[in-house]
Amino acid sequence: MIAAILLLAWAGSRWATGQARASADAVARQTARAHVGLLTSELQKFRLLPLVLSENPEIAPALRGGDPVAQRRLNATLELLAARTDAAVIYVIDRHGRTVAASNWQLPTSFVGQVYGFRPYFRDAMERGASELFALGTISGRPGLYLARRVDRGGQALGVVVVKVEFDDVEAAWARGPGITIVTDAHGVILVTSIRSWRFQTTRALDAATLADARRTLQFGAQPPRRAPLTIDGAVASVAAGGKAQRYRAAAEPAPLAGAHLIHLAPLEPPLAAARTQALLIALAILLTAGMLLGFALRAAEKRRLQRHHQARLEAEVERRTAELRDANARLIVESDERIEADRRYRAAREELAQASRLGSLGQITAGVAHEINQPVAAIRTFAENATTFLDRAATDNARANLKQIVSLTERIGTITAELRAFARRKTPAEGNAELGSILDGTLLLLGERARGVVTLRMPRGLRQVVVRGDRIRLEQILINLLQNALDAIQGAKEARVLVQGAREGEAVRLSVIDNGPGVDPEIADTLFSPFTSAKPGGLGLGLAIARDIAREFGGDIVHAPNPGGGTAFHLLLKAA
Repeated sequence: MIAAILLLAWAGSRWATGQARASADAVARQTARAHVGLLTSELQKFRLLPLVLSENPEIAPALRGGDPVAQRRLNATLELLAARTDAAVIYVIDRHGRTVAASNWQLPTSFVGQVYGFRPYFRDAMERGASELFALGTISGRPGLYLARRVDRGGQALGVVVVKVEFDDVEAAWARGPGITIVTDAHGVILVTSIRSWRFQTTRALDAATLADARRTLQFGAQPPRRAPLTIDGAVASVAAGGKAQRYRAAAEPAPLAGAHLIHLAPLEPPLAAARTQALLIALAILLTAGMLLGFALRAAEKRRLQRHHQARLEAEVERRTAELRDANARLIVESDERIEADRRYRAAREELAQASRLGSLGQITAGVAHEINQPVAAIRTFAENATTFLDRAATDNARANLKQIVSLTERIGTITAELRAFARRKTPAEGNAELGSILDGTLLLLGERARGVVTLRMPRGLRQVVVRGDRIRLEQILINLLQNALDAIQGAKEARVLVQGAREGEAVRLSVIDNGPGVDPEIADTLFSPFTSAKPGGLGLGLAIARDIAREFGGDIVHAPNPGGGTAFHLLLKAA
């Protein structure tokens, strides 16, 4: 176990180091690309400025000399342009190397009159047309990138336009981030850096020719560049600080300067500490898992020993219980036979009760048919007698109309008998719509002379044209039941009257049948809609039950309410189509 722990510690250390290096390398590469992008965007703002200025018409008169007004006007133009573009300084040098105009012409550090013929950017621009040089300012003492462009007129070189760019904002942005970022030229001299003390220091030793040229051009100041406390070997880097070397991971990207590279140093210690912590947690998890597995193995061995001990006792117990189970099984077989016989008798009794219920329903339907077809049969007889009279008088058109009414009433009797069957056996609700006016007209036609002069209709304007849900004949059957009951109730009453009143209630229509009879006995008020419950002597008590069943089938209902003025009120609710 000690060997395994040591091996695990060694493997964890190797893994943590590899993870830390990979993480730091990724951070270094990503940061280097981001910083190159920032530097490129900063330079893109200024690189076209010398080219545009070289074509400015104010520059040629100033470079040819002899016109102080043109020089002052050019000084003002360069000052305004430098302020708007954030350039450090913009100045114009004639072909002899003397500055004739500058954006800082009003400052004590003005470049006007200074000679820069020794500067490489001036010589290279005069020879090749354009030049760039990162150097230390001889007057301002501030480092920056000098962008130079030759001014040509008529095939003659008149001088050079120079734009100096400083990178203080870029360096400050780099310094706010983690790690170290530097830009080195082709000789390894640090030009732009997030650690300002490293500027113009070198990452490697310079040869004698390079040092001599730097002294002559004062590119890096009067003192020669010295080594920075930095060592870079591929992706491995270290920085000497306080007598101790700090480890970094380096990533280099080409910089937007001639021969330059941007190098970002990502510190190795933070990801290494995180990786070691992660490795320690993984090792602890492995050790904990191994300890748990070992514990499970020991427990399993103990469990197997106990199982063997209990198995012998179990076998003896099984033999004893087996004998008891055989006896219990024999008793269960006897009990099962008895329960099967009891279940058979129960099913037979249940079938007998179902048959009795069906016979009761058939009796109810038979009684309902006798009650419901009474009015249509009476109407058929009346129409038939009238038809005979019309035939005797040779009024064939009237006789034919009566015969059509008889055919319609026979159809109605068939519909009524079908509805009575539905009272005993529920079926799918019928579909259809009917106009309220046609329902009322058909109902009054069926009631005939009995309703004439007694039944009064009170309908708001337009209500008769409302279409409601339901079959017209079956809805007439409901109203016939309600009006027949009302007419029976007012027999013998003084000023007998029945009012049929309509009203809209949202998406529904309410028809109220109100009489001025004696009213309903309170003892049967709660059971009015139950089959075989009637307030009339000799009544079967099926009409209201069937009527409400029809109304509910079409989404409506029938309710009973006492009439405050005396008598009875039944409210039929129907859904509008």
